[in-house]
Amino acid sequence: MRDVLRSLTELLDTGDARPVALCRVVGTTGSAPRELGAAMIVTEDDTVIGSVSGGCVESALVHTARDVLADGVAVVEHYGVDDPDDPAPGLTCGGQIEVLVERVSPTAQRRRHLTRMVAALDDDEPISWATTLTADTDWYLATATSQPAWRRLDRDVADLLTTGRSGLIGVDDCDAPSDERPRTFVQTFAPPARLILVGANDFVRALSSLGTSLGMRVTVVDARPVFATRARFPDADDVVVGWPDRYLAGEIRDGRVGASTAICVMTHDPKFDVPTLRVALASPTLGFVGALGSRRTVDDRRQRLRDAGLDDGQLARLRSPLGLDLGGHTPGEAAVAIAAQLIAERHRATATPLHAGTGPIHRR
Repeated sequence: MRDVLRSLTELLDTGDARPVALCRVVGTTGSAPRELGAAMIVTEDDTVIGSVSGGCVESALVHTARDVLADGVAVVEHYGVDDPDDPAPGLTCGGQIEVLVERVSPTAQRRRHLTRMVAALDDDEPISWATTLTADTDWYLATATSQPAWRRLDRDVADLLTTGRSGLIGVDDCDAPSDERPRTFVQTFAPPARLILVGANDFVRALSSLGTSLGMRVTVVDARPVFATRARFPDADDVVVGWPDRYLAGEIRDGRVGASTAICVMTHDPKFDVPTLRVALASPTLGFVGALGSRRTVDDRRQRLRDAGLDDGQLARLRSPLGLDLGGHTPGEAAVAIAAQLIAERHRATATPLHAGTGPIHRR
């Protein structure tokens, strides 16, 4: 969408500008050909800029775009697996996508929104663009210093902005009560939240897969090349062979970690986990620091960290033993417990069962 966004801004910023149709992938299932937010522009003379599927459904979308340009009513098209016996267009990759097609007119408000987004991209400023999936779409922008004040949209958009994710929020029913939000696509232009996993074991493999599915950029780091391999961690974005404390110190020094970064030390080996935790806890920039271990291991490690010079305030940031008490034992169950804690702490939530509480499920 980044390159298409600039083209869209230029098309609408001329004296004789005409409306264009903007097609964006707002939902994916399975092996989709393009990522969320992939975009295509169709002009009134059928000029096409960009792509949403690599050629599978673009022709059909041009026809939809003509209708949307004519009547101004936005639609969401659904495309599934290609069926040779069905004349409808489909995807050969086996996935499914939803594509929002909306008419974008050269109004002052639309131009302001587009100009603001381009400026944010130029300045590397994180920004989220929320678009209601209604017949007459509404746009809202959110940055770290400016949040949309529209019903309960602000909380969910802020979360997506903080973690660098795009996705759908709201409800499908357009006739829902006025205090509900229509289904809304939030496209975020920001680095994704990071999850740094120290160790190269089965627990790390399970958590790396789950972290990726949650939209985080996952890095696995271990000093042992025989264990830290791409084959063993296929879902991780990066597999680093090196001493974890040195790697983390370099990431901190170069400004590649921040409040949206979580580090989980899962080695069970003091020669790895104590130096790494000392670096992590000495830095105020990391958002979450956790470590696996039994109660005895945790007590021993805490004393080692004190001996290494950390004070009580720094040690208070350490989440260890790591994870919520879900009663599980397997690597997959441990991964769920850890991911649940990451989510709960990000939202400052209680992590108690919803049925045990009262009031709205979605916190303001």
